[in-house]
Amino acid sequence: MASHSNYSTPPVSEFILICFPNYQSWQHWLSLPLSLLLLLAMGANAILLITIWLEASLHEPMYYLLSLLSLLDMVLCLTVIPKVLAIFWFDVRSIGFFPCFLQMFIMNSFLTMESCTFMVMAYDRYVAICKPLHYPSIITNQFVARATIFVVARNALASLPVPILSARLRYCAENIIKNCICTNLSVSKLSCDDITFNRLYQFVAGWTLLGSDLILILLSYSFILKAVLRIKVEGAAAKALSTCGSHFILILFFSTVLLVLVITNLARKRIPPDIPILLNILHHLIPPALNPIVYGVRTKEIKQGIQKMIRRL
Repeated sequence: MASHSNYSTPPVSEFILICFPNYQSWQHWLSLPLSLLLLLAMGANAILLITIWLEASLHEPMYYLLSLLSLLDMVLCLTVIPKVLAIFWFDVRSIGFFPCFLQMFIMNSFLTMESCTFMVMAYDRYVAICKPLHYPSIITNQFVARATIFVVARNALASLPVPILSARLRYCAENIIKNCICTNLSVSKLSCDDITFNRLYQFVAGWTLLGSDLILILLSYSFILKAVLRIKVEGAAAKALSTCGSHFILILFFSTVLLVLVITNLARKRIPPDIPILLNILHHLIPPALNPIVYGVRTKEIKQGIQKMIRRL
């Protein structure tokens, strides 16, 4: 007689994603705005990248960092949203074991890469305003290259254990993920093993990376504000702050959306479980759509570059 123990159960080879388990009718009216936001995010970031590439006047460290942010945004979008739309449109709910953990790795690592990029951009603005005479010698193309390697290496290595720990768990029988994406917590709770260390590592690593970036960003802007308040020339302070405006808006939006997502996850028992799922999807879509638009509208050099590119067509 066959044993019914967990050890005799064949290993899980794929997962089934159930978007909005309590309100599955949401997906019908959500698919249109999500697809439009995806097109906006891809189009706006592509235009920004092409403009910086073609316009020689934008071949500066500040715009190279902005290009890095756009690339990260595009990868995050393409990792999450096409699969969500495939579920909504074609009911393709299954996702393989490896693709699920690959998605988990990209989401965890690229989110912290974005945060780290914001931190490097804050340092760039700090040097530009607080040490303007030293800016050309400190913020160089070599600095951008080293910063990019640091951003990628630090966050990829720190995030790699998250999917590895989840993949090493034993999934006995249950393979239905009540989420649109393969988040660590949604997947690991299906395991019949103890997941305490798994959750603890993600919590400590995530808050260490994001927290240290936020502290350094706040320090940079406190020094910038202190330097600006010392400026006595009329109009110079406003001009100095305007150079940081776009960057500060993006950081504020990124942090606010992330904070709302964290709070809703902590308050899961008090709100419908579909709300955090929706916010998680939007967090991977709205910032990538807005980032290039904010910079395009507020940065004169980028607006001029886009206008030149349009005239060439």
